[in-house]
Amino acid sequence: MAVPKEGETIQIHSYKHNGSIHRVWHETMVLKGTKNIIIGANDRTLVTEADGRTWLTREPSICYFHAQHWFNIICMLREDGVYYYCNMSSPFVFDNNAIKYIDYDLDLKVFPDRTYTLLDEDEYEQHKLEMGYPDVIDKILKRNVTKLLSWVKQKKGPFAQDFIEVWTNRYLFYKDMQSNKKKH
Repeated sequence: MAVPKEGETIQIHSYKHNGSIHRVWHETMVLKGTKNIIIGANDRTLVTEADGRTWLTREPSICYFHAQHWFNIICMLREDGVYYYCNMSSPFVFDNNAIKYIDYDLDLKVFPDRTYTLLDEDEYEQHKLEMGYPDVIDKILKRNVTKLLSWVKQKKGPFAQDFIEVWTNRYLFYKDMQSNKKKH
């Protein structure tokens, strides 16, 4: 598998279990790229939905993808703190300059005070039937919800105290480099 280079701009492609496209984020800057982890950042990036509708993200976000975990984590940097939107998903692959994964409907929203809400359980049950999620996928996803909640409680990974500061500073560094290149 190819690995994206730090500082380059890539896309993020979210699919559904049946192979249909779900959502595309058009520009995300790579802050770290290895075969196991990609950390990216975006701010006011264009997003295209499966039905063709488009919208812009509202705030800077740090995005965390891991090749061995069945979730990805979007850290949204807002005035009143960091909000985390965690998608239960397949592990990512990097292909044709894009992070690609299957979105499995269940989402965990974590608030700045570390309280959380599990979202879209009805949608998950509906799609599980419609798209025929195998039992093994159901078990993996439920195990990974538990793992994700333990990360929140233990302040592990993107929930660690210094994660946001380190990666926000890296993002600002690359943005400064890009704007200096454009000036010269």
